[in-house]
Amino acid sequence: MSDVNGRSRTGGWTRFVTARPRLSLLAALVITALAVLAGSGVGDRMGSGGWQDPAASSSYATQALEREFPASQPNLLLLVDAGARGVDDPAVAAEARRLTELLAAEKGVTGVGSYWQTRAPALRAEDGSEALIAARILGEEKEAGETLERIAPELRGTQGVLEVSVGGPVAVRHEMQTTIQEDLLRAELIALPVTLVLLVMVFGSAVAALLPLGIGIVAILGTNAVLRGITEFTDVSVFAQNLTTALGLGLAVDYALFIVRRFREELAEGAEVRDAVGTTLRTAGRTVLFSALTVAVSLAAMLVFPQYFLRSFAYAGMAVVLLAAAAALILLPAALTLLGHRVNSFDLRRLFTRRRGRPAATVGTAAGSGPGTPADEGGGWGRTAVLVMRRAPLFAVATATGLVLLGLPFLGVTFGTADDRQLPADAEARVVQEDIRSGFPGSPGGGLEVLGEGAATEAEYADYRARVAKLPGVLRVEGPVVSGDHAYFTVQPRGEAVGADAQRLVGELRAEPAAFDTSVTGTAAVLVDSKDSIADRLPLAGAVIVVVTLLLVFLLTGSVLIPIQAVALNALSLTAMFGAVVWVFQDGHLSGLLGFTPTGDIETTLPVLMFCVAFGLSMDYGVFLISRIKEEYDRTGDHERSVVFGLRRTGGLITAAAVILAVVMVAIGTSRVTNTKMLGLGIALAVIMDAMVVRSLLVPAVMKLTGRATWWAPGPLRRLHDRFGVSEGGAAPTTVDPETAHGAGGAGGAVPGPGERDKVGV
Repeated sequence: MSDVNGRSRTGGWTRFVTARPRLSLLAALVITALAVLAGSGVGDRMGSGGWQDPAASSSYATQALEREFPASQPNLLLLVDAGARGVDDPAVAAEARRLTELLAAEKGVTGVGSYWQTRAPALRAEDGSEALIAARILGEEKEAGETLERIAPELRGTQGVLEVSVGGPVAVRHEMQTTIQEDLLRAELIALPVTLVLLVMVFGSAVAALLPLGIGIVAILGTNAVLRGITEFTDVSVFAQNLTTALGLGLAVDYALFIVRRFREELAEGAEVRDAVGTTLRTAGRTVLFSALTVAVSLAAMLVFPQYFLRSFAYAGMAVVLLAAAAALILLPAALTLLGHRVNSFDLRRLFTRRRGRPAATVGTAAGSGPGTPADEGGGWGRTAVLVMRRAPLFAVATATGLVLLGLPFLGVTFGTADDRQLPADAEARVVQEDIRSGFPGSPGGGLEVLGEGAATEAEYADYRARVAKLPGVLRVEGPVVSGDHAYFTVQPRGEAVGADAQRLVGELRAEPAAFDTSVTGTAAVLVDSKDSIADRLPLAGAVIVVVTLLLVFLLTGSVLIPIQAVALNALSLTAMFGAVVWVFQDGHLSGLLGFTPTGDIETTLPVLMFCVAFGLSMDYGVFLISRIKEEYDRTGDHERSVVFGLRRTGGLITAAAVILAVVMVAIGTSRVTNTKMLGLGIALAVIMDAMVVRSLLVPAVMKLTGRATWWAPGPLRRLHDRFGVSEGGAAPTTVDPETAHGAGGAGGAVPGPGERDKVGV
């Protein structure tokens, strides 16, 4: 990029990142090594819960019951199998009592009780072959997990005439955490080599292919260090590590593809290395910055929710996005400065194409062109844009209708809560819970607990119990168990423990008058409170995403209509993902092929998480396309030509980036934990649909229909953009007569035209 006098114009940022490239890379290497040390063992400090609202009534009741009545909230269940002897056999009873005493003597364990102590029917299997020992392991998730690891080996397995299996909520959480960490390692081992192969196919050059991978590794390791620090102050979900890997690799590839591609274009057009780096940062670098901000905002919206499961993804997502962008804008230019033309070295595809008598071509490059040569680039994408724009109404209506139809299954969504069925079918904790569900009466642990606080008489307790027993949907009422001014009742609902009837019963119990203060907890109560808290905060999260996205895209384009189009089309691109989530994971289609157990519902927080992640990634691709269209429009003022140019130059790049990100997400989707599988496969589908359908078909069709009105903005906003906005390619919009804008503007409006260059260097 040169000024009017033909001199190379290098901005301050370019001078900063290219002045001492070796020192920059050495510093990055040292910082990355420190991040490895700082982030080591981060997975062991994470939790596997976080779906409940800590400020909800159910959370208060749970904490009070844990404090006043530890035995009422068992989180450890030992399934004792007596076989043909039966649980009432004297030898079995003696061994079971010994095991109960052994467990009660363990440090950090309280509220130990068993069938052989209480003779409670709920603790005895209906066929008499199994019974339960229940206890509560004290402490938060990490402390409880460490206690379980310490005591479980001496409890499980053969104990005299008994066979003992370990289950309960603490065992489910611990096994889920372990499984996720194992699956994440496997996903990384799958994703990294496949990503490298795809990058070689995209770039041709092995040197260029290694650059995005290096950026991704820096972002992932840096984020692990950030998460390790955050665990010192608050809870972080182990699920967030999956997002770190996926976004670290995916966004690093996106950003590096865009920057390296533009750098190679500048070199191919004869620019000197430092000038090529400067132009790349002014154009692609600026786009990467705006893209990173839009993705980070989408993920930051999850901070408004109280569940630490969602907040954890905000922590991880914002960190990995900003680190990937920082590495792409600092380390990558330094590396490109050192490499220069050697960025095209080691073109591995030449080994295969020479034998066929033709040169290798990079993705988006016509055969016969050199790597990155702009001539005839992406001819197929250009022809696609021309075809779509010739029949814009047809493509717009057909594509939008198809996406809406794909999303229709989501209208039948049923929200639930995660349980042991998230785990593989052979996981010990799940086997125990399945056995309890199918073989024990009244679904132990599936009831509702009503906490009573305040002084009350036996008659007042009895009256309350009698009225609760008459409520529809109540199977039986147990209690009260009284301790001072506290008491609790256990209410067993009819049917499913978290079904619609059980959720309705929660509201009826909370509305039932009593002579003492009451609060309700239990699985169904937690679900009701979680749904309410998400519904309450969802409008705020949506407003944050929409308003900030509109602002950022306006600052990038200076248009009023393009930000609105971007938000609307991004939301439309997610319909297929949400429809597939319900059709597959709720209704159970393809469950055998994908290897999971459908539960008939979707965990309440998952759609929120998937929307924020997928919306951010869709904006990522949208910003890449819009910025290149805007650059050409600033240069020529020809709207339709600019749309064709933008799709021709970015269509192959966006598709390649989407395929690579989808590969990473599918690798995450190979997890044996259902929610992780849903997250990985769902976002992979959303990314592919966005890149191959929305960006390729819907965007050019809509921009053809809106014409030059696409670039219109009222006078005050145009002046605001002239002062604070930025523009791809170093071009700043100029004002043209509204009367010549083909109906685009009106009084006080302006449509940008070609020619005026940005006065701000990077």
